[in-house]
Amino acid sequence: MAAYETFASVYDAIMDDSLYEKWTDFSLRHFPKDKKKLLELACGTGIQSICFQQAGFEVTGLDLSQEMLDLAQKRSREAGLDIPFIQGNMLDLSGIGPFDLVTCYSDSICYMADEVEVGDVFQQVYDCLNEDGIFIFDVHSTYQIDEVFPGYSYHENAEDFAMVWDSYADEAPHSVVHELTFFVQEEDGRFTRFDEVHEERTYEILTYDILLEQAGFRNVKVYADFEDREPTETSARWFFVAEK
Repeated sequence: MAAYETFASVYDAIMDDSLYEKWTDFSLRHFPKDKKKLLELACGTGIQSICFQQAGFEVTGLDLSQEMLDLAQKRSREAGLDIPFIQGNMLDLSGIGPFDLVTCYSDSICYMADEVEVGDVFQQVYDCLNEDGIFIFDVHSTYQIDEVFPGYSYHENAEDFAMVWDSYADEAPHSVVHELTFFVQEEDGRFTRFDEVHEERTYEILTYDILLEQAGFRNVKVYADFEDREPTETSARWFFVAEK
């Protein structure tokens, strides 16, 4: 998984802010009312963690990238909030917890190398949840990975940075490669080029169901595109709500 070194500095500029409200609304509909201690996996620059904290939850954020977490810490302090942010890998949650709720949004599960790692994440989450705890995550659908992303191209231009984002089908089933090129302005006015490669992979819904069941989860429900409805053949994003 890429460490998002350069991505951290421009991530918020290219992220659709409206998604955070959608993730928050979906979560609030599916969180039990009496549970408050929440772990946000792949918390990035902390915007979603702040949304959850402001909604009344006791939030801990975890991310692989210290650069992302530095921004998250700064943002939370500016918002007058005290949110612990932990640098760590969701493949090893042994040192933290327990929690009532765990979320993993922005298709972060899709960055796992294979279904063995996905299953390992599910087991780690299960083990750090309290009994009757809830795990919610989203992933790209197979339709999004197979039909939408290949050939996708996105360009962003701002005064202090520019970005080119191109996506290609990868070799493994339901996998894609995102090639990102950044031009970031330095203090002397010159632009420096950075290149990153992000690889994502998804699986059939049945595969996720089996891996969740193997980890011990029950009452798994699947929804699509931030709404409380079943996925269709052209749904872009699947949401899983699982109970310990």
